[in-house]
Parts: sequence; C-alpha cells; structure tokens
Amino acid sequence: MGNFRRVPVGIIGASGYGGVQLVRLLLNHPELELVYLGGESSAGKSFSDIYPHLAHVVNLKVEAVKPEVIARRCEVVFLSLPNGLACEIAPKLLEYGCKVLDLSADYRFSNLKTYSNWYGKQRQDIETANTAIYGLPELYRDRISDTQLVGCPGSYPTASLLALSPLLKQGLIVPESAIIDGKGGTSTSGRQPETHLLLSEADNTVGAFNVARHRHTPEIEQICSDLAGHELTVQFTAHLIPMVRGILATVYATLRDPGLVRDDLITIYKAFYRHSSWVKICEPGIYPQTKWTHGSNLCYLGIEVDPRTRRVIVMSAIDNLIKGQSGQAIQCLNIMMGWDEMLGLPKLGFYP
Repeated sequence: MGNFRRVPVGIIGASGYGGVQLVRLLLNHPELELVYLGGESSAGKSFSDIYPHLAHVVNLKVEAVKPEVIARRCEVVFLSLPNGLACEIAPKLLEYGCKVLDLSADYRFSNLKTYSNWYGKQRQDIETANTAIYGLPELYRDRISDTQLVGCPGSYPTASLLALSPLLKQGLIVPESAIIDGKGGTSTSGRQPETHLLLSEADNTVGAFNVARHRHTPEIEQICSDLAGHELTVQFTAHLIPMVRGILATVYATLRDPGLVRDDLITIYKAFYRHSSWVKICEPGIYPQTKWTHGSNLCYLGIEVDPRTRRVIVMSAIDNLIKGQSGQAIQCLNIMMGWDEMLGLPKLGFYP
C-alpha cells in the first residue's frame, strides 16, 4: 500500500443487488476508486435514478458496455451480470490488460461441459476459462494471488464449502454421506421481479426449490471432488426463507472415526482456518445465526457431533450479498493486488 493514487475500478452490471453492494464497499476501500458503471438496459441513467439513497455519494451515470473504453479507464473490472454474459466480455477485457472478477457462474467451472450441461450455453472461450481461478480465498489463496481472472463462488457454495472443507481435506468423513441443507433469503434470487419473491408469496412460508437440480450443485461437487481427491456426488437442497439476506447451510456427514467428539472437531476447524480471518469458529454449544453476519464479510461455523448416528453437523452462516458475493470478490481482489485481504471490508455485521 502507500500508493499515491488509488486503483481505478469499474463495475459492469451495477444495477443489481451484487452491483450495489460492490458500489457501497468500493466507496469505503482506501486503495480503490470507482470510476465506471456499465450496463445495457440501464445505460444512460444516472446511478442515483436506480438507487436514490446513494445520490449524495455516487455521481456516475451507467454507460454502455464497450471493453476498449472500459480498459482505458479501469485496471480492475467486476462483472455482476446474469449467467452467460460475462464470458462474452471477459476475454476482451483480459486482452486489454484488466484484472477481471466475475460474480456469475461463467468462470467457476474447470470443465466447460459441466457448465453447458447445467446452464444451457455453449462456450467458445475455452482458453480464457482455463486461466480462471475459483475465488474461494480460504482454499485457493495462493492461486488467486497469481491470476488475472477470478470466478467468484456462488453464495450457497461459499457457505457449504466452508463448512465441508476441513472434513474432506482431512479425510474425516465418508465423502458420499455428505448432505447439505441450505436456507437463504429472497435476495439470493437477485433483483429481477419474480412472482415467488413477492411479499405476499414469500412471507410466512418456507419451501424448497430446484430440488435435485439446483445449479449450485455441480459447483459444490467440483470443489468437494478436488478436496476429496476423487469424483464426488453431494446431495444439496436449497430453501427460500422469508427474510431479505443471509444463508444458513447445515451440513450432515458420517464420521470415519466414531471416537471423534465435538471438541476434537472444533480444534481441527480452528487449525484449518487459522490463517482465515473471515471465518469464525463458534465455541462449543454455540450455533450461528444469519443475523450475526448481516452487512459483513464474515462466515460463522458451528459444529456438533451426534454420537447416536456417528454424524457431524456443521452449521455455516454468511451474508449472501457480502461473503457470498461482492465482499468475497473484493477479498479476492485484495489478494490479487498483494494487499491485506481484510482491507476495506466490513469486519462486523449490523445487529440486530
């Protein structure tokens, strides 16, 4: 740090929830300067027309997306776009020398056939995709530091993988026994108007969706397979909860060693995440709540063992819009730039 100038940054797709979170966080980052906002449907609008509450701090218009123009003004570009659009823009930005962080699913997969099977888009950018690094810093910090392109994880995969990683990496569970029960707020579905997200539809009810076919499943399986050292299938089910933000992922798995107790696992988790300042391991008998994470880049992990079933139960709570999206992207950028990965990110949530 100690630069005489701040690094110029742009966001393509700033009108969505991920984009507006990025705007808020970037405005508070001491080493970054937000200089460009881009979009197609909102091009020509003042950002304050979309988000009036930011009129006193953001004096930028949303501009048309022209990679050569963006590259002249920005060293770093965040892509906060619907799935299938980032892969059309990222290769051009990389050619111009920009660092690119994609918040969609386009660069999360090492095998583009898997992406095409689940997202229905055939890809031509194979060389570019091969350079992308999966942006979960707690697992791939060293790789992120050397890349120009990061595929930032989804929110459900972030919560789930942070819960599962020590168990798989240390060989503590029967891998095929892992089950993930995810519960998330309405903002996990973005800002586009949909009937099931209306207050009258989503309030006072809980329900599962995309059962056995949720698009985050192959993303979770890819990283779990990497950790386990062999191809792995994981059961994942997501539920919509009547709240705006937050994810609680509860992971169940059978322990290989039935003699392991809760305190053993808490010790193992604390050692595994000893260099990960954004992951907090709860003390025995304390189980995390989503409200603890609101507005922060923190992940809280609670751990329990059921000796009757020989299962470990890990509860993972994050703010889907911060650690599950925009905050994690900035955490990755901090690593790419050689800065402290906590720089410019909220260390405490707002409570209650």
